Amino acid sequence: MRAWLLLLLLPTVALATTFKGVNHKHWTHRYDHFFRKYAKRYFGPTVDWHWFKAQGIAESGLNPKAHSKAGAMGIMQIMPGTYKYIRKKNPRVQDLAQPRWNIAAAIFYDRHLFDKWANLVTTTRERLLFAFGCYNAGYTRVRRTYNQVRKKLGSVESWDQLDDYLPGQTRHYVRRIQRLMGVLL
Repeated sequence: MRAWLLLLLLPTVALATTFKGVNHKHWTHRYDHFFRKYAKRYFGPTVDWHWFKAQGIAESGLNPKAHSKAGAMGIMQIMPGTYKYIRKKNPRVQDLAQPRWNIAAAIFYDRHLFDKWANLVTTTRERLLFAFGCYNAGYTRVRRTYNQVRKKLGSVESWDQLDDYLPGQTRHYVRRIQRLMGVLL
């Protein structure tokens, strides 16, 4: 096996879980095919695609017509500037108004954010939580907070260590995804 492929697959192994489901009104089978397909494409075959579906529920309740005041759109509430970046890096992503492409774009961007934490956060699950936090608050804001907390504590090993220092909306967002996954009660 090529070394680069092994490096791509190893971090995702820790995300594989046996998902038992969550009792939530938006937790249906709708869009599962897209979440499965693009999680596998951008995170590898062992990632639990339910993390991204939980993110979609947290973002919009899986509403493909959702629009925020800030201009975010679709199931995954992608901002126009973020979409421009995604299209530049991945021109295959088409119309953001279509659920398929909205989900594909978001998971592609999640992978981009996930990779930014590779040398800073040791566990795969924590890296995923950092990626979700960045998706919500922006990478620069979360990285700045990470640096401040690391300076204060000496090291940062988990998302929970940033909890008191991030905006309430971001804390709630990441916790909601964890609750939807049954990880946080």
